Amino acid sequence: MNVKEREKYIEEFDFPHCDDATKYEKVAKIGQGTFGEVFKAKERKNPKMFVAMKKVLMDNEKEGFPITALREIRILQLLKHENVVNLIEICRTKANAVNKYRSTFFLVFEFCEHDLAGLLSNVNVKFNFGEIKKVMQQLLNGLYYIHSNKILHRDMKAANVLITKNGILKLADFGLARAFSISKNGTANRYTNRVVTLWYRPPELLLGDRNYGPPVDLWGAGCIMAEMWTRTPIMQGNTEQQQLTLISQLCGSITTDVWPGVENLDLFSRMELPRNQKRKVQERLKPYVKDPYACDLLDKLLILDPSKRIDSDSALNHDFFWTDPMPGDLSKMLAQHTQSMFEYTAPARRAGHMRPHHHQAIQKPSLMDSGYQDRVF
Repeated sequence: MNVKEREKYIEEFDFPHCDDATKYEKVAKIGQGTFGEVFKAKERKNPKMFVAMKKVLMDNEKEGFPITALREIRILQLLKHENVVNLIEICRTKANAVNKYRSTFFLVFEFCEHDLAGLLSNVNVKFNFGEIKKVMQQLLNGLYYIHSNKILHRDMKAANVLITKNGILKLADFGLARAFSISKNGTANRYTNRVVTLWYRPPELLLGDRNYGPPVDLWGAGCIMAEMWTRTPIMQGNTEQQQLTLISQLCGSITTDVWPGVENLDLFSRMELPRNQKRKVQERLKPYVKDPYACDLLDKLLILDPSKRIDSDSALNHDFFWTDPMPGDLSKMLAQHTQSMFEYTAPARRAGHMRPHHHQAIQKPSLMDSGYQDRVF
């Protein structure tokens, strides 16, 4: 096949299960990251129907389709749940001379009006206690569902938690997700530990663990839960070393007493782990969180030893969700905000900056010490 014939073949090639991307009209860019770009778009035939289109990055592919995108599509096809973002279809552009005979592919999702990072970065968005409970209940429901289906998310953070205008929360961005299995006959799993955004990365990954499971996502859930009150990520390290230092200053020193077997992790002896640090999760969060049940659940989510960290099922049964005020509908509060709020479109939040909780009448004295602490809530 000569070049001309090949180009003609590619141009006329039809993907039978892949609609043409021109059926949608892009409205605005709502996301950007290592994964590529995300656009808000509307159906041309039905302009009231909005979707989110995530572009599949093909730049590094000589030929074929990126394996990471295939994995994400496969996982999203498997997962169907109210609290997991719904993949509607995959569509593509036609290959022609203009795009050098390379189609662009898009994952098309249901459109959600906000992400949690965008909402938390806006001082005018005020969650009451029942609404915070509803956010966390839905988040843990989503995690319970994906973990029951043997899927790890591996990138839990506020920007990957979407919320519709009707107050339905959806776990999103499964670009780093993978299926997991319980290691059989003593052979350990060898998953990559280069996952999870640094500020939400659990201590086992920072110490080089490659045989991990659902607790990595529950650590992220704990960081997000604290953020519902602090309005800013609670541990903002610039390096893995600094992140471990911040974790030790909040959750106590990482030792074999609190975490038997930690000495076997690859990086345990190669990282500088602060000594004689007392655990201060409840003490440091109490001025923001106030409620003892909330502090207790946070404490259980941010346990250093992953084998002792609370799982999503036990967390959903925690008294936090079963005492007054009960989890409350989010739609009334969100109805006051007609503009979409996403991390990408929000003004940048200053690292370590802490806004007072909306029930606080006066600014609390800063909880920050010198040194590393200026990057923590």
